[in-house]
Amino acid sequence: MVEAAAAKAALREHFGYEEFRPGQEGVVEAILAGRDALAVMPTGAGKSVCYQVPGIVMEGLALVVSPLVSLMGDQVRALLDAGVRGAYLNSTLTPGQQATVLRRALAGAYQIMYVAPERLADPRFLEFAREAAIPLVAVDEAHCVSQWGQDFRPSYLAIGDFIEQLPARPVVAAFTATATERVRRDIVRLLDLRDPYGVVTGFDRPNLYFGVERLEPKRKLAWIGSYALAHPGDSGIVYCSTRKDTDKVHAALVAAGVRAARYHAGMPAAERAESQRAFIADDAPVMVATNAFGMGIDKSNVRYVIHHNMPGSIEAYYQEAGRAGRDGEPSTCMLLWSDGDVSTCRFFIEQESGNEELSPEEADAVRASRRRLLEAMVGYCHTTGCLRRYILNYFGEDAAPAAPGQAPSVREAYIAFGEAAPTDGTAPTGGASAPVAGCNNCSNCEGAFDAVDVTDLARAVMRCVQELRGRFGKGLVVDVLRGSKSAKVLDMHLDEAASYDAVDASAAQVKEVIELLAAGGYLAITEGTYPTVGLGPRAREAAEDGFSLSMKKVVRKAERVRGAEAGAGRAFGASGTAVASGEADPELFERLRTLRKRLADEAGVPPYIVFSDATLRDMCAKRPATEDGFLDVSGVGATKLARYGEAFLAELAAYESAG
Repeated sequence: MVEAAAAKAALREHFGYEEFRPGQEGVVEAILAGRDALAVMPTGAGKSVCYQVPGIVMEGLALVVSPLVSLMGDQVRALLDAGVRGAYLNSTLTPGQQATVLRRALAGAYQIMYVAPERLADPRFLEFAREAAIPLVAVDEAHCVSQWGQDFRPSYLAIGDFIEQLPARPVVAAFTATATERVRRDIVRLLDLRDPYGVVTGFDRPNLYFGVERLEPKRKLAWIGSYALAHPGDSGIVYCSTRKDTDKVHAALVAAGVRAARYHAGMPAAERAESQRAFIADDAPVMVATNAFGMGIDKSNVRYVIHHNMPGSIEAYYQEAGRAGRDGEPSTCMLLWSDGDVSTCRFFIEQESGNEELSPEEADAVRASRRRLLEAMVGYCHTTGCLRRYILNYFGEDAAPAAPGQAPSVREAYIAFGEAAPTDGTAPTGGASAPVAGCNNCSNCEGAFDAVDVTDLARAVMRCVQELRGRFGKGLVVDVLRGSKSAKVLDMHLDEAASYDAVDASAAQVKEVIELLAAGGYLAITEGTYPTVGLGPRAREAAEDGFSLSMKKVVRKAERVRGAEAGAGRAFGASGTAVASGEADPELFERLRTLRKRLADEAGVPPYIVFSDATLRDMCAKRPATEDGFLDVSGVGATKLARYGEAFLAELAAYESAG
């Protein structure tokens, strides 16, 4: 296995690791053997290594198709810093620079090239690709090819056509962090993966603490400000759903003394670029952004991700939250939400933005899919069960959350893409009504609420919706059930309905039960200007004996940041045993961080490209005094030793002599 040995050597020399992580080696070996591949790995599991190592070993130019135009420069700088000949081709380059890149690529100057999917439709690029020797096309964020995914991009549909027009078919490898079974089948079909080697390393991220807090907008600002001030120096991302909220949250943080940057599509390109630079370089540790900051935030030491608003899908949430803790260190993912967030998401779904290239029928299908995704997201906010388990079940993973020190489960070999009914778009079985064994590392498992049985109220709602035959909206259903004497109710004689005045509950409680039922698929809320509430596909189950529904009732509200702080300082496994976050000497760690920042600034690269926090912690633990000892540090390879070894060894020696 000459190629396998070469892959291990490349991993060691360029990335500083002796062994592949779970799932990586099988993908690399399959690609080197000429087999297509599909890898579903959570953020931080090392997807990029799966195509970068083959790109180094294989003869020719490996193409990486990525939508992350704004991050290609950082990705290529990281490759160059690791001694890999990389390049990118996108709209940030002038025509002259693009021509130079293509000319050098044909001359064999590069091993790996990043391109955006739109580039593949350019006849000039196709002409270049036909001349170049391309052994591998790696498709990053591959879920974008599926209309069932949360980030469907029509430009991804052109990838298959591009590959067909090459003189020799390359190996095609697809990578994503978030793909349900249905999306995985779409990826295989639409990219025409042939007998693909498949690996799903599991979606569990044991180092992440998950929290959900229902707060009104004013209280959200106070919560975020308090958290950021309580974690000075920690790198964090605050996601907002609108530009207006982004500006408001950013202004509030800056006014409170937090070093924060902001990022959204309404800002000038130069200002966005400066914000990204400041965040990556740790000059502004906190970034407030819309999802225009997007997929693939390539920074390993993000300690927390806070969502100021609820995203439109579990996929979007898990991908954005997954920017935290990519180095494996304990980190926090907090979702703050309100009823207004649900309305905002429904409004976005009905907009045509992003669907212009689709036929009316295709656009309708995309909207219908996104409505289902939203209901599952609402279910996450309402569930009384373990938040981690909810996410794992949503992605079709039945295994228990990983125990301390245990690697995520890996399902290797061939992924079956059969016709089993997909779970996309509905809450996991049991939804909000079925708490299951938990992770002891989320706000629900900490028991910050009572689970109140609302089964009788739920059945009353179902009877009312059935009686009204899906003709009315949520507000009128609530009015009928609560016996309102409003003119609208009386004029339509709805006070004569059998379900009129059938419940003794607040309007807010009835509305929440309607949302819970919709999230579980028992009710269906139509969209448009005047949404109505009708019966959903699981409506019959609500009448069965085994049906039950519970909702959250907060039992303590004083300083709920505590739960998030627990996640920031430790991680828990399924057994509830705390996992130490790595006992690094704080003073030495800060000295190494300061050195890293200086070297990064001198080289014009982000600090994480020099070394990750995890590598610095390993240096603190091993205290190497020689070059051989420095190579034993996780994340240090021959290239990094040659580039940074002398400076770090000198700093370590100075610290030892001073002690």
